[in-house]
Amino acid sequence: MGHSCSKKSDCDDDGAYEGEWYGFPPLRNALIAAGIAVSGFVLGFLGVIPELVVNLFFLVAIIIGAYHWAREGFEELIHEHAIDIEMLMIAAALGAIVLGLWEEAAALVILYAAAEGVEHITYARTRASIRKLLDLAPKEAILIRNGTEQVIPAEQLKVGDMFLVKPGAGIPTDGIIVKGRSSINEAAVTGESVPAEKQEGMKVFAATLNVDGALEVRATAMFKDNSLMKMIHMVEEAQEQKGKTQAFIEKFGRKYTPAVFLVSLVLIVVPPFFGIPFNELAIRGVVLLIAAAPCALVMSTPIAVAAGIGSAGKRGILIKGGIHLENLGKTKAVAFDKTGTLTTGTPAVTDIIPLNGDEPAILRIAYTVERCSDHPIARAIVKHAETSGIRPHEAIGECALPGQAATAIINGTPYFAGKPEYFIGITPDEGTRRTIDRLRAEGKTVIFVGTEEKVLGLIAMRDQVRPNAKAMIDELHAMGIATIMLTGDNGITAKAVAADLGIDDIRADLKPEDKTTAIESLKEKYGAVVMIGDGINDAPALARATVGIAMGTIGTDAAIEAADVALMGDDLSKVPEAIAFGKKARSVSTQNIVFSIAVLAIMIPGALLGVLGVTVAVIFHEASELLAVGNGLRVAKR
Repeated sequence: MGHSCSKKSDCDDDGAYEGEWYGFPPLRNALIAAGIAVSGFVLGFLGVIPELVVNLFFLVAIIIGAYHWAREGFEELIHEHAIDIEMLMIAAALGAIVLGLWEEAAALVILYAAAEGVEHITYARTRASIRKLLDLAPKEAILIRNGTEQVIPAEQLKVGDMFLVKPGAGIPTDGIIVKGRSSINEAAVTGESVPAEKQEGMKVFAATLNVDGALEVRATAMFKDNSLMKMIHMVEEAQEQKGKTQAFIEKFGRKYTPAVFLVSLVLIVVPPFFGIPFNELAIRGVVLLIAAAPCALVMSTPIAVAAGIGSAGKRGILIKGGIHLENLGKTKAVAFDKTGTLTTGTPAVTDIIPLNGDEPAILRIAYTVERCSDHPIARAIVKHAETSGIRPHEAIGECALPGQAATAIINGTPYFAGKPEYFIGITPDEGTRRTIDRLRAEGKTVIFVGTEEKVLGLIAMRDQVRPNAKAMIDELHAMGIATIMLTGDNGITAKAVAADLGIDDIRADLKPEDKTTAIESLKEKYGAVVMIGDGINDAPALARATVGIAMGTIGTDAAIEAADVALMGDDLSKVPEAIAFGKKARSVSTQNIVFSIAVLAIMIPGALLGVLGVTVAVIFHEASELLAVGNGLRVAKR
């Protein structure tokens, strides 16, 4: 059963459709055919036209209504040498005509055309809704060349071109900020609603919105190769990939459908050779062709998969195929990398403890000393001081002593900031030792601030847990999913972070190869295990997990390649959302499969026993198909 549009004039080259439902070619033909059939029936009933002309009305309606789906059936037969569901419907319609059941034949063709049209437009609109993201990218760009500004089509931007993005304008393609700073709304690509602060040297992406500052940007990708286009193509390709359930059903259908055709043919052809009246069993054969066609069964999974992947893609969750959506629905445990996943990957000041002096004075000295260093700890102190409105001292001789401390001379006195081990000439008192031990037990790094003779105070810092990490862990637990931290960091730090988040299990001091071993043991214990990491450093573990999820991967090809699912932003709330999509798709698919098998279990015996007529079989068959479509579409709703 195909899912493509019939004419490129009606759908774009990628099979997307955004028009009114009645303009969609298969549905349009079904409506026209219905109009012709009803007109012929009414005119015949009123005696205006003879029965022969009425049958001509039905014949025209059958030809128009069957045009799209019958062509698919013949193409499948000719090119793939396979008898598909469409061929069962063609045979049933022809059988009804041979038996003189013109009204039933027309009803079969029209209702099947309508059901197929609903299925096709579902796929076409799902694809169109993803491609609609392209409308967010501006069609024009302000090119900066030789100091002048020129408006050009966005498609003409080349790698290396400089372009201007004014406040309130969209960004036409990926690039790096060369001048300016602003807030960028990246919701269209990452799904994150809070604007991200951007400044010189930082990346920006196509279709994101510049909120409040003018930016000069150097293009790093042409329009056709930008991150948005990659995301759209990935979602579209993923919708074509099949899960195990879908693949099994389609394999079953390829054997089941010819078997139904053969049994129906036997019922129609063989009985006359044994003196059995032709019409009686022939009608049962035609009804069997209709009743046993597994339309609802074959489409039970693909509709749910396409809807789930498409809806997730619009939320910045790229699921790379039906198999991965299906596996997400089986998740029993989620393993996390720590640094850069559960935490931001950058330290921040958490405590300032005065020993001799007050907090502002200690922070000011540390700021003055550390501003000469590019070490992450130094950057954390500088950022905290600037945020607190602290200004540095006038100083000379600022420099860093690699691996030890930073120093500066303030008012003629050398001051230092570094790990306690650097201050070997100073012995902390018992209270200070207990404070240091407590801070370290909380997973924090402690530095001393002071002179060679006296420690003025302690500054503690720690890699910051992401703001929504705790809520995400709680949500996973509410879903009955176990959580595990896999980290190369030391056990003390890992335990402190895990305690804050409520994580169930910790595996610390792991090398990359140790993480893959840990994943294997977790799979033995839980079954389906999801691994979440940065997509590069954790690539082996991501590949070994049932489903590997890379987060914060916008613009990072390596990260997207490494994982089965890519979260375009750093929003951890997308993790349970992705799993929920998988569980819902799996649940809906199961419902459709059970329903479809139940319908077949009732209709096939009814057809063989002569309980069902052609009209009743057509109505039940198409109703079940439409119900399967409608139920599958529920996956898109969150």
